[in-house]
Amino acid sequence: MTTDATLGHALALARSPRTPARATPPPRRPYPWTGTPLALPTTAPDPDGPVDLDHLLRHALRARPGTGGRLRPAASAGALHPVRAHLLIGPGCTLPPGRYAYDPEVHRVFRRGPAPHGAAPGMIAVLTATAERTAAHYGHRAWPLLLLDTGHAAAALALAPQGPGVRVSLDADAATLAAAAGLPPADRWQRIRPGTETEHPLAAVQLTPRRTQCTTPALDRWSALPLPDRTRTPTRPPARPCGTGRLLELLGAATGTEPTWHPVRRPDAVTGRALLDRRSADPAALGHPPDGGTVARILHTAATAWPGGPAWCAAVAAPTPALFAPGHRTAAPHRLARGDARPSLAHWAAGQLWLADTGAVLLAHGCPSDAPAHQVRHDHLAAGFAAGTAHAHAAAEGIAARPVGSWQQADLGAALGETPGRDWVLHGLALGAAR
Repeated sequence: MTTDATLGHALALARSPRTPARATPPPRRPYPWTGTPLALPTTAPDPDGPVDLDHLLRHALRARPGTGGRLRPAASAGALHPVRAHLLIGPGCTLPPGRYAYDPEVHRVFRRGPAPHGAAPGMIAVLTATAERTAAHYGHRAWPLLLLDTGHAAAALALAPQGPGVRVSLDADAATLAAAAGLPPADRWQRIRPGTETEHPLAAVQLTPRRTQCTTPALDRWSALPLPDRTRTPTRPPARPCGTGRLLELLGAATGTEPTWHPVRRPDAVTGRALLDRRSADPAALGHPPDGGTVARILHTAATAWPGGPAWCAAVAAPTPALFAPGHRTAAPHRLARGDARPSLAHWAAGQLWLADTGAVLLAHGCPSDAPAHQVRHDHLAAGFAAGTAHAHAAAEGIAARPVGSWQQADLGAALGETPGRDWVLHGLALGAAR
């Protein structure tokens, strides 16, 4: 079976009403990258200074103190924290050049090796996803959630910097990203690092110091370095093969000829404080509709966050129930359909009935049933990136928000009278009134 056919079958299954067969959650494995934990230097804010890694990681990925290890609010993947960050640091950062792994629970980095000669200034963060715990909880629905969550993490990293130029790639080849980060390829992981969980590279974020020319990341310089030596003797047996992991492996290889790196601009309303204020709101806090102007602004942010990403629309209840698409640039949203879509959304979103009473719901939609593998990967990562950006915008405006990642039979195009199988709901962001 070809890659496109394999992923097409997996996509149809994830979108089907079939209930996942949940497995016993595996024990949480210890953080695999060890050595001497290094504190991140703190510096006075200086937009023209080096890339402030403490500020960046504290606002984007650090576990919240007092929350039992809860990390960033992410797509509805059970707060299982499947995304890790590997940092490729060149000159012009607040840490010496080298390879590092970041542990968000202790807010420390672990040095894993030197930087190559001639490494470009700034940092490249390689984002990897692990499948074990999410697959145990969500079964055949797990892999789209892992893509969405990776997109959320990429958005958090892209929005956090104070000044540096930022570019993001959602289509870089996994083998290249793994080699650059000093990680074994997925098909050899258990032979090289038995007892640790396979990490699947899916996205990368580049940060360049201000007043430094932003060039295409030279991943080949990093990938030419040898794999670092192991720093932990595994005490657990090798991880069992995971079908979700195999799908992530196929998706990681689903790329074009060259990765694309898109510049990212943080929405004007979003501040570092807004990133710290993001929360996946309790459904009970989402029952009052935000005003139309607020919905229009956040919808515009979602629709423009990633070029060429899925389309976005908004289901609103007030003043008149309807489904709206964003207007061109600053134009007002235009109505796609009359009526209240929220009861249907509650049914499609794995039976999350609270959606029928939420204030408004933003929806990413697209990715037809026969989409090739590279589009499946791109559309889900881009949907997560846009929802993460819109979530930060909502926090900046004091709006409660909750990402909704699991959607079954959510054929929006067919519901609007169009050809079935061409326009599916991929992701959602529920909104409530201002706190």
